[in-house]
Amino acid sequence: MSGVLEQPAVHGRSTYGAVVLALAPSGTAPGPDDAARAGEDPAPVPIAPVGGRRPRHGADAAELFARLHTEGMLTALITTHPELPEGPPADIVVAAEPAREGASRPGGPDRHPPAASLLLASRRLAVEPEHIVVISDSDRLLRAAVAHGFGLVVGLDGAGRRGRLLAAGAHLVVDSLTDLDIPLATAPQDSEWGGGSGGDSPWNLTYSCLDPPREGMRESLCTLGNGYMAVRGAACESRAGGSHYPGTYLAGVYNRLRSEVTGLVLEHEDLVNAPNWLLVQYRVQDGYWFQPAPENVLEHHQDLDLRTGVLTRALRFRDEAGRTTRVTTRRFVSQDQRHLAGQETVFEAEDWSGTLTVRSLVDADVHNRNVADDAALSGRHLDDALLEDLGHGTVRVQATTSQSGVRIAVAARTRVLRSGSRDRLLSRVPARPAPGVVGHELRLRMDPGRAVRVEKVVALVTSQDRAISTPALAATTLLERAGGFDELLSAHVVAWQALWSAFAVATDAGGQQGLAVNLNTFHVLQSVAAAHPDLDAGVPPRGLHGEGYRGHVFWDEMFVYPMLTLRRPEWTRALLAYRYRRLPEARAAARAAGHEGAMFPWQSGSDGREETPRALFNPRTGRWIPDHSRLQRHVGLAVAHSVWHYYQATGDTRFLIEEGAELVVEIARFFASLAVHDPEDDRWVITGVMGPDEFHDGYPGAPGSGLRNNAYTNVMTAWLLARAAEMVERLGQDYGGPLWRRLGLREDELARWEQIRTRLRVPFLADGVLAQFEGYEELPEFAWEDYRARYGYIGRLDLILDAEGLSTNDYRLAKQADVLMLLYLFSAEELRELLGQMGYDFPAEAVRATVAFYCDRSSHGSTLSDVVHSWVEARRDRRSSWSFLTRALNSDLVDAQGDTVREGVHLGAMAGSVDILTRCYTGLEVRDDMLWLHPAIPPELPRVSFSISYRNQPIQVEVTRSALRLYLGPGPAEPVRVCVDGRVHELAAGQIRQFPVAASDA
Repeated sequence: MSGVLEQPAVHGRSTYGAVVLALAPSGTAPGPDDAARAGEDPAPVPIAPVGGRRPRHGADAAELFARLHTEGMLTALITTHPELPEGPPADIVVAAEPAREGASRPGGPDRHPPAASLLLASRRLAVEPEHIVVISDSDRLLRAAVAHGFGLVVGLDGAGRRGRLLAAGAHLVVDSLTDLDIPLATAPQDSEWGGGSGGDSPWNLTYSCLDPPREGMRESLCTLGNGYMAVRGAACESRAGGSHYPGTYLAGVYNRLRSEVTGLVLEHEDLVNAPNWLLVQYRVQDGYWFQPAPENVLEHHQDLDLRTGVLTRALRFRDEAGRTTRVTTRRFVSQDQRHLAGQETVFEAEDWSGTLTVRSLVDADVHNRNVADDAALSGRHLDDALLEDLGHGTVRVQATTSQSGVRIAVAARTRVLRSGSRDRLLSRVPARPAPGVVGHELRLRMDPGRAVRVEKVVALVTSQDRAISTPALAATTLLERAGGFDELLSAHVVAWQALWSAFAVATDAGGQQGLAVNLNTFHVLQSVAAAHPDLDAGVPPRGLHGEGYRGHVFWDEMFVYPMLTLRRPEWTRALLAYRYRRLPEARAAARAAGHEGAMFPWQSGSDGREETPRALFNPRTGRWIPDHSRLQRHVGLAVAHSVWHYYQATGDTRFLIEEGAELVVEIARFFASLAVHDPEDDRWVITGVMGPDEFHDGYPGAPGSGLRNNAYTNVMTAWLLARAAEMVERLGQDYGGPLWRRLGLREDELARWEQIRTRLRVPFLADGVLAQFEGYEELPEFAWEDYRARYGYIGRLDLILDAEGLSTNDYRLAKQADVLMLLYLFSAEELRELLGQMGYDFPAEAVRATVAFYCDRSSHGSTLSDVVHSWVEARRDRRSSWSFLTRALNSDLVDAQGDTVREGVHLGAMAGSVDILTRCYTGLEVRDDMLWLHPAIPPELPRVSFSISYRNQPIQVEVTRSALRLYLGPGPAEPVRVCVDGRVHELAAGQIRQFPVAASDA
């Protein structure tokens, strides 16, 4: 019957944003030549008005376009007519080449090859193909539309040609355009967010359709975790393969392998993909085991509730026998009990009765295969697993990492909930459907309108956990004592409520920004919320969401700590303990390099050795190229900076005595030993390092040799040596005496630090702009516009230039902020003071010129770059700052770096984007034993409100365009000193104080 879907629409979509129409001319019926012949490109060949004839269905088309315009639907017309019609009824008209040779006429608009017509219409409409309806009576165009992934493909003139149109791939066949009565005007919101939307809610990331090409990205963004473990938001029916990649990751669980690649032996340590506990497979009667796919899904809706940490997916599918079933899945990873997680699946038969067979499984045959560039590396980290059926619906899997020997135990319990007094479970038998996979097969009696609920609760424990006998025994015991799904879920939701009370940031900036802020906060919390002295784990820049960067720990933690330190400072202290425990390895690395103190690695894993790969895969050439990024010694400066600011926010002297002071002193010793005195101008110089830029590992023709006097490294070293000396003075003999004796700290060492910090060389350009490094002024400018025109996204210029036989060392360019990091970490006043102590003048106009200079010379190839540029533009150009912030907030939602989010989120950018709202735009600083505030919010941000914890006292902060309000919770503590716009005030317990905000001149 006309108007009825004959087969499922591509990607299982039911929402569309545009219609493209291409019809045969009046009096012309599509003939045999319309079908593609063997060997022909299945390209769109619209049959168009020739000789002035009007398209068939012309009146109906005009009526359809008018209706679609009224409903807000975009439209396009594809025509081979050489002259564009006057007042075209469509939003755009694409001129295609005629279907047959000799039919073209000179003149008229530029023509486009038939193969490009549909895609050109998509681009001009700015609507992705999967959100477009294509309507045509051309068999060949229908085949092309299906091949190019258009969302709904409609065949026209179905009365006599239904069979041919369906054979061409039409999803829907109508006799005339007036029969096209499906609800077209339902385009998804925020389609640029990988199809995701929050609708009217800033707390729900939703997906209204199945989208296999973006499934990997969605799995990362829908990851659930609690800081101890995390599980990707993968479909429960699927093992790894195709568009799905289920992954379960446990904080701090690494394993080392060796791989031979193109003659190179590469040793690599990876965050281990643990056994997959999500697996629930099912089939109707004796049909196929269901897998969600465009061909069988009728409806698909997925919702990540950020407020409760619950992922819900609802789908309807129709099997090969025409039976319709609804399946709703809810999942959580307990924020209340870090070893537990749960998944509930509800099955409803809509139009059939019979047996549903369900397999509830744990898959231990898993590998690390999440990163395409690492495909050539070995990925099997788990030795053969021990699979056990413990009875009563419970199974247990034990596996051990092949090199590090970490034992992992997963215990899973499956229950079927009965309806009334009737037991709907017909049978339950052990199942081992594949090697390394174990579970139970359940046979359920199904009737229309009577739902059956299958709940799965799991416990995960490793041998790295404290206070256990064995992981297997601990996991089993935890599971035996665990309540049901609903009970565990209730406690989990309460725990999330407590987190949001501390971390929520309220703004009036609008729905998209509100959702992005909450989503970014959510994923940071999921990655670190289990931080505890007994959990030996750092902050991986991709969270626990995937295998990007192999789960190593970089300097990105410096962007995460401020968000934590001002709310849950105990988390920051626990995470800094990861660095302290690896101090002996850092000392050994410094000694091996001929230096004193502690040299922390650029990439750290299990034991703190240097994990940075020696080679980097370039997908543009298919070759492995040298990777010298281990020369980024500045990671130690980041560690020291985080230690000092934790102390400033908490006043935790005990931390300094036990861990912090030792970290700072040993890092200071290392950078002091890097500095070499140059008697020519009585300056100290540092050579052989890389700055945060990452695109310069040496000078032209000398890759891997490092740089001389990187401005960021030298200024940060001066800051570090000053703070180390201040810390020694603060602790004095009463607290620090035993520590200084243990570290062998001497007076002459302190005197040397003072000499170095005041005489380190910092390079400048001729106009007073800080030079990124010595010799930077000799490099030529880069052809930015040319490369953007040729490549589009140029974030990874290192790979692009390598493919061209060139090098980023040869030009003035940067992957991300380098010099500007100084203005991210310090106010302009602080930086001027620092440089002044080193003997350099850095006036306000030079600050502005430095920001402008480097803003024009960055490829922004790191998500951190948008964070830093937003921060440094906040006082110079607030609209530009807001633009950078929007990019930072959305960077993972739009997959800004191009198909990288599937490998994990970018945790530093997520935390940094929220930190801009709370610290940058409020001017919030913690230094000199005071809170400093200097609000300057952009016009797009009417209000921002949040809570902080300063020296164990809760303070509510609210900033509007006209006022700053501070509220200190009641209690016995002493008043807090706050400096607002340069004036010092006291805020007493239980007091609300309001301060005017100066009008913005930006």
